[in-house]
Amino acid sequence: MSIWKYLKDQWWVFIGWFLFVGLTMFIIWLSPGVHLSVGTFWYLILIQSVVLGIILAVHYLSKRRWWQELSFHEGDSVLQKYLSTARSEEERLEQEFINQVIREHQENMQQMVTNQDEQKDYIDSWVHEIKVPLAASQLLLRSIEFDIEDNKYMALENELHRIDEYVDQVLYVARLDSFTKDYLIQETSLKQIIQPVLRSQANYFIQKNIRFTVEGDDQQVLTDSKWIGFIFRQLLSNAIKYTPENGTITIVLHKKREGVQLEMTDSGIGIPEEDMRRIFDKGFTGQNGRNAQTHSTGLGLYLAKNLAKQLGVTLTAESVVGTGTKMMLFFPMLSYYEEER
Repeated sequence: MSIWKYLKDQWWVFIGWFLFVGLTMFIIWLSPGVHLSVGTFWYLILIQSVVLGIILAVHYLSKRRWWQELSFHEGDSVLQKYLSTARSEEERLEQEFINQVIREHQENMQQMVTNQDEQKDYIDSWVHEIKVPLAASQLLLRSIEFDIEDNKYMALENELHRIDEYVDQVLYVARLDSFTKDYLIQETSLKQIIQPVLRSQANYFIQKNIRFTVEGDDQQVLTDSKWIGFIFRQLLSNAIKYTPENGTITIVLHKKREGVQLEMTDSGIGIPEEDMRRIFDKGFTGQNGRNAQTHSTGLGLYLAKNLAKQLGVTLTAESVVGTGTKMMLFFPMLSYYEEER
């Protein structure tokens, strides 16, 4: 605390000083045989002012150390710093109160971390458990493939596939914070990553009569194939969801000087310009996502963006309403030692 702020807070002391000076002069004036001259009046004010200044200076200097400990500095973790230098009873009271607040905060934070870990463990367990009845349902559906109408069979298969994708989203959201414990960086083929994802969406391509093409030579990238496969599936799901019947989806792989780029362009409805800056925000669905026929959760692109960032991959988007959307994944050219080739 600066001296000026300190003096500003001592307004009550100055009021008391003025009252004391006035009372002193009044008593002297009432005393018989005592003549109060102007010189005496100013001499008393000077003496009392000096005494007041000394008292305030000593008080300020004694408190400055305590205020410095209480002051916040950029980069400090206030709720991790216990106080221990209190001298007076007032400072000890403040110190004990602040330390108790810090202790309760740390206990609450520890409890929250424990609860989150338990919740993540439960979600992981639940996802793996639910995969079993999902797989069984798919097998049962295939066993009655010829007993039901084709359109009903495809509709049931699509719904089961959609449930499976939502379950995967839950799993990846739960693992987002512990990403560093579950990835394996290795050189891998981009086509080997995207082809299984394309095959998994075959029903949607057939049902909506969407044509897709993969252009460009296969490229080798240094990344985690499982996480990139999940990212690509989120982008492809969105492209299929917002591309009308008889549309097209084009995937282009090409090598640049700085790295490898994967581009996926659809002929869908496009994204409004005012929504573009928020499409990667968690839970944001935009105008298109509010359409009852699309059932957007606002998690797909959020997960894709965050996982790409964790892998050092850049995910960007371009879109024109009524023309389509282009999603781009850029893989920087890195060696195993993070050096440029």
